[in-house]
Formats: sequence, structure tokens, C-alpha cells
Amino acid sequence: MKNSFFKYIKPHLWFFIFGPLFMITEVVGEVLMPKLISLIIDGGIAKADTAYIIRVGLSMVGVALMMMCGGVLGNFFAVKASVGFASDLRNDIFKRVQTFSFKNIDSFSTASLITRLTNDITQMQNVIRMSLVMLLRAPGMLIGALIMAITINARLAVVIAVVIPVLATCIITIMVKAFPRFNIMQKKLDKLNCDIQENLTNVRVVKSFVRTDYEKQKFAKSNRDLRDNTLRAMRLVIKNGPIMTLMMNITTIAVVWFGGNFVMKGSMEIGELTAFTTYIVQILMSLMMVSMIILSASRALASARRIKEVLTTESDISDADAACKDKEVTLGKIEFRGVDFAYTSGGQNVLEDISFTVEAGQTLGIVGATGSGKTSLVQLIARLYDVTKGQVLIDDVDVRDYSLYNLREGVGMVLQKNTLFSGTIDENLHWGKEDATDEEIIEAASGAQAHGFVTSFTHGYDTELGQGGVNVSGGQKQRLCITRALVKKPRILILDDSTSAVDTATEARIRDTFANELKDTTKIIIAQRISSVMESDKILVIDDGRIVGCGTHDELMQSNEYYQEIYYSQRDKEADK
Repeated sequence: MKNSFFKYIKPHLWFFIFGPLFMITEVVGEVLMPKLISLIIDGGIAKADTAYIIRVGLSMVGVALMMMCGGVLGNFFAVKASVGFASDLRNDIFKRVQTFSFKNIDSFSTASLITRLTNDITQMQNVIRMSLVMLLRAPGMLIGALIMAITINARLAVVIAVVIPVLATCIITIMVKAFPRFNIMQKKLDKLNCDIQENLTNVRVVKSFVRTDYEKQKFAKSNRDLRDNTLRAMRLVIKNGPIMTLMMNITTIAVVWFGGNFVMKGSMEIGELTAFTTYIVQILMSLMMVSMIILSASRALASARRIKEVLTTESDISDADAACKDKEVTLGKIEFRGVDFAYTSGGQNVLEDISFTVEAGQTLGIVGATGSGKTSLVQLIARLYDVTKGQVLIDDVDVRDYSLYNLREGVGMVLQKNTLFSGTIDENLHWGKEDATDEEIIEAASGAQAHGFVTSFTHGYDTELGQGGVNVSGGQKQRLCITRALVKKPRILILDDSTSAVDTATEARIRDTFANELKDTTKIIIAQRISSVMESDKILVIDDGRIVGCGTHDELMQSNEYYQEIYYSQRDKEADK
């Protein structure tokens, strides 16, 4: 994908043009002011001509008003341009991230994407605003002041020719050293954001395991790394100011020294020396502005590179080449043909030679040890990941030939990690179907055994959920997530260990709902408890990424030792309770 930041400038192009143009108005005024002051000193005060002083003074007032208007409008358009640029860029990055597969997100890390969406874009926004304010102002002031200084006294202007190369060398040296340091600084900020995100998201785990002190130390280390690297980068910025100020003072002293001799010899007026000194300060100030822009640009350039990495990253899962984009999932038949899967290219296979078929409307149970590949298997059905080898078919069509929208619209998933969002229960359940009626919501909630506890809340379905559903129990959260999937009324329903926090009686009622009300829906249930899947039409037994058993509960109890071992170990545990 070819991507240029100009596309974010184009909609706000007039602001990008008007901002610097109005700042030029302010520059013209700044260049004229010292000349007008010299006229008052040499032509008015020296000759005691009050009328002349008033005329020039009024001219100065007019110039000041012109400068004020130019400055206000210039800054206004600069802010409009930079904020508009950042807003459009942030929107595009967010849209791009929404297209990413799980693999893409894993490659960046969530914390890094947050930093790029916030801090990195802010850095670019700030440097754009600063550049629009100073882009024409700095060179305009430099050129204008230089011309005026040479016009007043060309010999004295030689001082500037000595200073400018020295300052330019300092600025270039600082810029070259600053860029890699700013890049490292942003990566350290990524790490800090990651630690904060993990700590706040998992604060209950931290407290329950009494790991507060450990988390404090971990955060302190990340914070210290960011501080040290920020200081390392900022030392260069800090040096820039004193160097510029030193050169400015040395130059001013030299101008006053040599200019004073010209005044004493009568070859230069006092007002001209005053104006010349002001122009020298303006020239050096304009160079200081340039150095500030360059330093800010160095940091923004590091941020721009990180942003462009996101913008130019193509999702490894796309439906651009889908052969049946208009086809929808109508039946729900699922078939795996010789599927291998690895999370990384060239990495170790998580699944190997997986082949099975589930007819439409059937229930498939999947059991196996933790880490055996059960979750990885079902994630291939909705193309959350793509197979490394083989095919996954739905209704005899390769999942890669569906549009992603139609495929995922036909598949409802209750993931292993139950996630709810800030907002009301009703708003969360409408994720399943945006235009669902109250009757549909209540029907789905009743089937998932959630309606009872929801109506027990004071505000019922209008109860506000905290971030991640922190104010409901684990079992309640699971039932709400199941409700959300049922509202969708998918052709394929996948439950990944989604009733582990629910008591057996409630789980049995949920299974009854699946059996009686979802007869035409293909159901895949991953469970740790065999009791959760023993009534399934077919049960897959997974071990170390391979199918080691397939059949009904009775068939597996007769022929599969691995399944028997799981069953009897669970029965013995229940007997011991």
C-alpha cells in the first residue's frame, strides 16, 4: 500500500496555506519596527521634531495592529490545519487497526498501537502547528532582517557571516544525534503504557496474588527507563538553547563594539546602531526558531515512521480475492481438510493434520488438555487466523472465499476470555444484533439463563456495567456473553469453555436451550468438563494439536483410552467432593 501523509494535508490545504501567509504579515511588521524606531531616534528625537515623532509613531501603531491581526489569524489557521490533520490521521489508523488480524495486532502489541494513536500523532500535530507558525516566519525574518542590516551598514553585517556557519554546524550535529534517541524514547513509552495497561486491566489478579510490590517495582523500572532515555534525548535539546543564547550575546557584543566605533567616527547614527542591533537579534532568533523546528521535527519524524508502519501494514487476512463475496452462511456445515496451523511463519505447528466434518444443525464437543490447540482450531472457522495448510470449509465453500463480513456474520463466538464493554447491559447485548427488539433480547437472555439475575438488578437491562463488566460475577459475565451471541442468531455458534464459571444445573438448562431452540444452528462447544459435551452428536478429542479420538460419548468410552482417562479422573474428583 502506498501511503503519503499529503492525503491528510489535502482536505485542510487552505489552512496550511493561509497560516504561513498571515504569519508573513507579522514578519513584515517585525522587520519594519526597528527601522521606524531608528527614524524616530535620528529624525525626530535628535532634531526635536515632535510632529515627525507623532507621524512615525502612528505608523508604528498601524504596523502593530497589522502584526496582531496577522499573528492571530496565522495561529488560528495553524491550529485548524494541525488538529484537522491529526484527527483524519487518527481516524485512518484506527480504521486500519480494525482490519488487522490477531496476528497483526500481536506483532505490534496493544500498548504500542495505543501510543501510536495518541502520543505519536500528538507529536506530529505539535510539529505541524509549530512549523506553520514558524515555517515562513523564520526564513522571512532571517532574510528581511539580513537585508535591512546590510542596507544600514554592510561592513558591520560581516559579523553575521561568521556566526551563521557556527550555528548551522551546531544545529545539524544536534539533529543527527537526536533522531535515534527520540526513537528509543518512544519505544520506552510503549513499554510503560504496556505495564500500565496490564496492571489496570488485571488489578484484581495483582491484589489477589499480593503482587502489588512486584508491580510497583516493575512500573518503577519502566518509568525509570523512560525518564533516563527522555533525559538522554532532551540533553541535546537543552544544549541548543544555551548555545544559541551564547552566540546571540557574543554577536550583540561584537555589533555594539564595532558599531560604537562607527558611531564615534560619525559614519553611523545612534538610531541606525539601535536598529542594526535589533536586526541582529532577529536574525539569531530566526535561526533559533529553525533549530527548534528541526529538533521537534526529529522527534516527530520518529513518530511519523512508527505511524507509517501501521498505515502500510496490510492485514494478513483479507477478502480481496474472495471468490464468493456475496454468498452468506446459510446452513452451517463445517469441514476441516488436512489442516495445519502455526501462529508464526515457519513456526512450530499448533495443529497438525486436522480433518473432520460437522453437519448443519449438529453439536460438536471438543475436549483436550490445556494448550492442546482447541481454541486455535475454532478460531480458524471465523478466520481470526488463517490455516497454514489445508482447508476449512463452511457449506462446502472455503472460508477464504467468503467476504469477511458475511463469514463472521454467520458465526457467533463466545471466546474463552469473556469481554463486556462499558455501558448498559442492553447496549452490550445489542452488539449481537444492533436492531434487536426487547423481546429478542429477553428471549436470548432467558435461554442463556441471564434474564433472572438481570431483572434482579435495580435498573434491569439499563444497569451500567463497569469497564470489562467488573461489577458482575464471572458466571454472570459468561451468561451475558452467551446472550449476546444468541441475539445474533448465527448459523454456527462456537462456545469456547464459556460455561466454566456456571454451576452444573444452570449449564444443563443452557444446553437444553441449545438442543430445543437452536436445532438448525451448528454448535461447537469446547469444554473442560466431559459432562458439558457428552450429549453432543460428535466429540473431538484433541491432544498436542492432533485429533486422537472422534465419535459419540458412548463410542469414545468404548474405544478411546485418552477420553476414558479424562472421564474417570473427572468422575473421581466429583465423587471426592
